Amino acid sequence: MCGRYANRSSGKELQSFFDTMQTVGDELPPSYNVAPTQPVRVILERTPREEPGAEPQRQLRTVKWGLLPAWSKDRKMASKLINARSESVTEKPSFRSSASKRRAIIPATGYYEWMKSEAGSKVPYFLHGEDDILAMAGLYELWPDPELPEDDPNKWVWTCTVLTRPASDSLGHIHDRSPLILPESFWEHWLDPNLTDKGEVQAMINSVPESHLEPYEVSTAVNSPRNNDPSLLEPIAGPA
Repeated sequence: MCGRYANRSSGKELQSFFDTMQTVGDELPPSYNVAPTQPVRVILERTPREEPGAEPQRQLRTVKWGLLPAWSKDRKMASKLINARSESVTEKPSFRSSASKRRAIIPATGYYEWMKSEAGSKVPYFLHGEDDILAMAGLYELWPDPELPEDDPNKWVWTCTVLTRPASDSLGHIHDRSPLILPESFWEHWLDPNLTDKGEVQAMINSVPESHLEPYEVSTAVNSPRNNDPSLLEPIAGPA
């Protein structure tokens, strides 16, 4: 699964890395302990509302982590939908609409996972790749807040979820699930809002190659979302 991650990249770095045309929402500082329901940066493509028929534009946008399907009655569901299983995402009622129409990339430096030790405690690990930025596959959704009037600028709440897949052998000993990481060759098709056939979307998901990530143990300080500084990414030295 992916229940906590780090993103130390600035907005300008993300704009350059993903070649975005627009930036929407608040600028976010680097975070070394991103937790569910917090605001996060995502990459997506949308047709400008004021220019119907125009080409979709790639955006860097601030949304909240934890998907709220458009039919949700309130915000409570968000904390339960921080992850979506890639094997069934095009069929599950909570995700199938956004899987067909609203796909995103969630950038991360890496993510945290906890492994149960022989003593029974949970040991945190940080998993990262060769690149400074991982492109985690995600979905986004727009939820109309029923408590706000139609003309309120905050009427539509933007949320997202991270897709997961069965972990490879090298990572499976830590946790049986891992984020679906998209190689650069997949970005264009993944973000294309004109690709709406769920069979094609599922086929694309199934063709994503396994990512090669490296884990190392980190401090248990990451267990609390209140802790958020670069020291969380420092490896804990193993026994000599």
